Amino acid sequence: MTPADLSLTVLRAVRRAVDDGALRVDVPSRAKVERARPGGVGEYASSIALSLARPAGRSALDVAGILEERLRGVPGLRAVEITGPGFLNFTLLRDVDADLVRGILAAGTSYGHGAALAGTVVRFAPVAESRAVLVVEALVRLLRSQGAEVGADGGERPHVYPGASGGHGTDAVRWAFLRAAPHDRPLDPGSLLVPHERNPLFRVQYAYSRTRRLLVNARQLGFTPEPGRLGEPGRPGQYVEPGHPGPPEHPDHASPLLRLLRDHPLALLSAARHRAPDRVARQLEAVADALLAFQHTVLPLGDEKPSAAHRSRLALAEAAGTVLAGGLSVLGISAPDRI
Repeated sequence: MTPADLSLTVLRAVRRAVDDGALRVDVPSRAKVERARPGGVGEYASSIALSLARPAGRSALDVAGILEERLRGVPGLRAVEITGPGFLNFTLLRDVDADLVRGILAAGTSYGHGAALAGTVVRFAPVAESRAVLVVEALVRLLRSQGAEVGADGGERPHVYPGASGGHGTDAVRWAFLRAAPHDRPLDPGSLLVPHERNPLFRVQYAYSRTRRLLVNARQLGFTPEPGRLGEPGRPGQYVEPGHPGPPEHPDHASPLLRLLRDHPLALLSAARHRAPDRVARQLEAVADALLAFQHTVLPLGDEKPSAAHRSRLALAEAAGTVLAGGLSVLGISAPDRI
């Protein structure tokens, strides 16, 4: 939230107080907001309650209390406090979601890699069975992504599933063998060649390709990704003031996706510690499903103009695609730009 946003937020609180009869004043054209002075409380302060006290026939502390009630829970504000004769003091909420997206985009496909297993030495014995070869290959990449020192003598290359050769055929074999837990039978690679929503490999690769297409479409509409606030419930990009009637709310599809992206480093580390590449595959399926539910909010609808919220949602979609590409790379599976 910028100082300009904060000024508008304070004015909305005054307007609400006037509308519901708590204050009898003319709503001012602007609300002055300044950086809190040294020794003050919070980050910003406003003396609007003092300027409204006389025309309202109330004490400044009373006016400040009325406004503070209507500022509680406003997105972007961590705290609102009253000090002195009636100053409103504001502490802003850091935009942790935007920071997460920035971090992912900065790290690229290495997001989630770390040094938690530094000092761990792992040696794999030679293997010959097709599934074991693919599992060892994936584990080598996974363990190294977490800082472990890994040695593998390797083994014979796995045979490609009959009727499938190269490209998606190889991807299908890898997913079939790696998606199943060690004690489970592998999936049927043939079923993974069918482009259908029940095909988990298709959903993951398709979700990644959608992020690439969204970036192309956004450029054609004249905007690019930029991490920031994702907008409030209501029409995408439109602010709906808490407590005021607005457009019908739509489900918040961003929260599940953000939660999964935030948990991705832990998912990779857990998969490495448990020697379980199937956990990576399941994580990618969850990210893909959350992304496909979210993608419809990214681009402007109808005659709607691109807004800051659209740029933020595009950045989130790009970050999700980055995570999908990185996870697929760990499994040795391609991330096609088009499907």
